[in-house]
Amino acid sequence: MKVLRLSTHPSSVAYSMTTLGSSMMNSIFSFYYVKLFLNKYNIAEGDFHMAQVVYMIWNSLNDPLFGYLQDNSSIPCCSRRRLSILYGAPFYCLAFLLAWFPWRAYEDGDRLSGLHLVITLCAFDGMLTFVLLAQCALFAEISENHQIRLRLIKYSQVASMLGSSSVLFCGLVSNNMDNFFAFQVFCVLVALLGCGCMLYTGFHCESRFDAKVAATSSQQQPPLSLAAVATMTREILTNRDFQIFVFMNFFQVFLLAFFNNFAIIFADHLIPPDALPSLAKSFMYGAGFMCPQLLVLCSQNLLHIFGYYRIILITFAVEAGGAVTMLLLGPTHYYCLSVFITINMILVQAAFSLFNLPLADIIDSDLQRHKRSSPLSSMVFGTNALFTKPAQSLAPMLVVSILNQYGYEEIKGGNVTDQSALKALHSTMFYLVCLVPLCITSLQFLSWKPFSIRNSHTTETKYVEG
Repeated sequence: MKVLRLSTHPSSVAYSMTTLGSSMMNSIFSFYYVKLFLNKYNIAEGDFHMAQVVYMIWNSLNDPLFGYLQDNSSIPCCSRRRLSILYGAPFYCLAFLLAWFPWRAYEDGDRLSGLHLVITLCAFDGMLTFVLLAQCALFAEISENHQIRLRLIKYSQVASMLGSSSVLFCGLVSNNMDNFFAFQVFCVLVALLGCGCMLYTGFHCESRFDAKVAATSSQQQPPLSLAAVATMTREILTNRDFQIFVFMNFFQVFLLAFFNNFAIIFADHLIPPDALPSLAKSFMYGAGFMCPQLLVLCSQNLLHIFGYYRIILITFAVEAGGAVTMLLLGPTHYYCLSVFITINMILVQAAFSLFNLPLADIIDSDLQRHKRSSPLSSMVFGTNALFTKPAQSLAPMLVVSILNQYGYEEIKGGNVTDQSALKALHSTMFYLVCLVPLCITSLQFLSWKPFSIRNSHTTETKYVEG
């Protein structure tokens, strides 16, 4: 009976397998790479910033580049979504492994560790973009029915919850990366499992536009002119709802990178081991990556009733209220602080998990407004990423710069000689943990209010699908 239920939605299962594979790798990568290069590879601050700048440029450019390629190429491995996933998955998994194997025994400030970080970030993000951009396009193209899209999100959130547990198990196996060999072995196993999951999508998930793409490819139509591409990009950029979404999403990506990259560092410094031991912190980090999906799954009825617009707005208000409460409580309430950090990780990721819904509605609106023969799914997702992905680099650059002004570079090795300096550093970390989400979510709340596509959850079908 369970097999029968699973087979009733084969496209949802196939779609979610890429989510399972990618979330296993992405969760570990985003959570550990900053700590790895700062604390274990001892990368110099200048090299860290240089790597983040290169990454920011590449991160911005590769999304619209791959978006144009996937929407307009006549090569099947680019134009057909499932084939992009099928052929990109092995390279994606290899890129994931680049970070965890040092090229030599790095000394403090070794320039090679800077080059290692540049190549790691660019390779990993390039392959992540190629594969997940195709999956994002599949989300918009499998169906335009809002209920089917919610089902895709439900399956995807289950897969993401399972995949995000990799952070919990990785922390338990490697003692939060203290046992580095165990950490490396675990990452290899994750890469193999992730590759297998994404290959399943590549073999079994179809877009309803694949037949049209195949027919177009067989006719060998000439590629679009630069003027046509510029016109389509201008039409996307002048969409008022798209502008509102991009502004709001930029800050969400910043906040997501902030907590993913620094939660482990902040918790290590602000919450003493006698208040919360390492094992408890492992479960705390695991909850921060697994519970967002559980929250989204439990909110399915609320999404049906109120729609994503109101749910996202409420989330911003709750995050801002939590930050004010933590500021008033102060840094010595360790259990409250651990709960606050965990809840913020959960809410930020949970809200972010819903963002495919407004983007898919923007794609539908663009398709109908400009009477296109097929949607510009990858171009819309790619253009969104052009403006929002730089936040992934800005967050670690700004935070590391602030922390190093208060002596983090000297203190991170455990050589604490000046207790007043350590106290100033901890105070700075606490205010960062509270003020960054407070300021950002307040901005997001104000910027998200004018978004006009608010009632797509009340429409069963926008038109009859072919």
